[in-house]
Amino acid sequence: MAINIIARFLSIVTTLYSLLCIVRVFLTWIPNQGTRSRNNWLARITDPYLDFFSRLSLFRAERLDFSPIAALAVLSVASITFATIATTGFVTLGFILSLLLQAAWSVVAFLLSFYAVCAVVRLIGYTARLGRLKPLWDILDVALNRVLYRINHFIYRRKAVTYLQGLVTGAVVLVVLRVAGGLLIKLLSSLLVSLPF
Repeated sequence: MAINIIARFLSIVTTLYSLLCIVRVFLTWIPNQGTRSRNNWLARITDPYLDFFSRLSLFRAERLDFSPIAALAVLSVASITFATIATTGFVTLGFILSLLLQAAWSVVAFLLSFYAVCAVVRLIGYTARLGRLKPLWDILDVALNRVLYRINHFIYRRKAVTYLQGLVTGAVVLVVLRVAGGLLIKLLSSLLVSLPF
């Protein structure tokens, strides 16, 4: 009984903290609202946690920072785990492993989807010859170059490819990885949940 009450309390706390982190991330997008100050209580509460993830280079690409997504995924796993314990009174190792796998995949799936959409938009712009949107294409190229280079280097090895061929290949590979990965994670997750321990 006491464990259920504690778990429910912790679930509520992690959910509320997630909401505070989301508000903090959105405030950083507004000029003069995201800056740190001594009087900014929200920054003092959330920045130590968010800064931990932003220091990990795994979640950074050029000028893009995906670390808040990873930070929120970890809070989501904690909140769901506490809510499950509050409801059932226990949680299995397989359930926790399944949640961790799904949280990790949600970050990877977001990145794959983001890069796939960027590649498709860039492909449309390139084939339609929409040169007047050059600033947008420059931003997408900066975001995509490293990912497309790695994909094309892996597939074509040292062969030279055209920009169009590289875009098409990158977009197709990203979409296939997103779909196939989602199916695989769903299968693995259901196997983990069914573990008896």
